[in-house]
Amino acid sequence: MAKQAVATRTDLDPIDRLEEKVRMLVGIVTQLRADHARATEENGRLARELDDLRTRLEENEVSGTELSALREERDLVRSRVAEMLEQLEAI
Repeated sequence: MAKQAVATRTDLDPIDRLEEKVRMLVGIVTQLRADHARATEENGRLARELDDLRTRLEENEVSGTELSALREERDLVRSRVAEMLEQLEAI
């Protein structure tokens, strides 16, 4: 009977090791799923942030273009006023 108990226990050792490995694997898969969920969430947040930054960049480019146009207009007005002043001084 003792030999049978030892034999049965020896026969179950590989199953015990397999069970432990399966538990470890389940833990790893659970951790990987959690990591994947966090990475997906972070990716979404970064994508939204990138879209916001692109929008701001486009707005700044438009503002820069408008600013350049206003400066050119100011220079034109300044030169026309200078010409008018010269004409007035000539009178």
